Amino acid sequence: MTIASHEGLAGVIAGHSAICTVEAAGNDLFYRGYPIAALASQAEFEEVAYLLIHEVLPDRTSLSDYRDKLQQRRGLPPPMQEILERLPAESHPMDVLRTACSVLGCLEPESEDHSAREIADRLLACFPSMLLYWYHYHTHGQRIETRSGETTLAGHFLHLLHGKPPDPLQRQALDAALILYAEHEFNASTYAARITTSTLADIYSAITSAIGTLRGPLHGGANEAAMGLIARYTDAEAAEAGILSALAEKQLIMGFGHRVYRHGDPRSPIIKEWSQRLAEASDERHLYAISERIEAVMQREKRLFPNLDFYSATTFHYCGIPWQLFTPLFVIARTSGWAAHIIEQRADNKLIRPLAHYDGPAPRRYLPIESR
Repeated sequence: MTIASHEGLAGVIAGHSAICTVEAAGNDLFYRGYPIAALASQAEFEEVAYLLIHEVLPDRTSLSDYRDKLQQRRGLPPPMQEILERLPAESHPMDVLRTACSVLGCLEPESEDHSAREIADRLLACFPSMLLYWYHYHTHGQRIETRSGETTLAGHFLHLLHGKPPDPLQRQALDAALILYAEHEFNASTYAARITTSTLADIYSAITSAIGTLRGPLHGGANEAAMGLIARYTDAEAAEAGILSALAEKQLIMGFGHRVYRHGDPRSPIIKEWSQRLAEASDERHLYAISERIEAVMQREKRLFPNLDFYSATTFHYCGIPWQLFTPLFVIARTSGWAAHIIEQRADNKLIRPLAHYDGPAPRRYLPIESR
């Protein structure tokens, strides 16, 4: 029997989903039928998270109740705080979130009375608390209060990070970024979560699997790498020369191209606009100019377009977010999408177990050790 082989499952339809789709033309994105441009420009992240996890858009009362619910779930139990303090200061923040998620699964396990949706909401609420409690303890020696009066997750994150109410423009920009990162169909981390779920594992195990998958530099981390690239140059002319040199040496330029988009990442123009708005209010406008020049060179030389990660880098930087926290922000947003897929996988579950094309030795005779 001949079995077709698709390396990396490229082009393979691996299941059905009603959560998210990349348009057939390859240049648009929809969450449960709603176009990403409309959601990013008119909704708040909590509204999108509710749509993904609870399957419908909330009305005004439901959204207000949902914000209140998330706000009430930001606190950390003392054992969690102790473990975050015991983790090494040099830990990668992604490892911190992976460990904290697993720990919460021990402290607040899934049960009939503590459902996947309840846990998804709890993780959305407290992931910023986990990350920034660890960050402030090991960076500044502070045990921070993880509750704030901010009604949005974006505002809460920035308030915990900077210790004061956030700048409104920065809050709006981060809110839009979280929406753009919330979901993206069968990407590597989401599919890892579905595979784990297909074994009938609990939601914490599935989310932990997803975080571990996002930890890899070929999936998450491009925004941090992009910021490192942009910050390397003093102006747009130096950036052009540097990129041309890197391309001549066949170096990979992070933040460009995408596995599923043919004509451009529909999220990129949205986050680029926020980067520009923040740049105009910043004393580091040159970073945006450098970004634009890199984009122009990559389009001219390689016909490659920026993906979401490229302009997210300067957007996050303009919000005063340390580079090492860029990918953890991806986790915080994508938890809503991961949870939606976990719930969907459970609704019509079948163990995910693909075949492998064997290319090892032909059958051969085993010889006892004394005969070798």
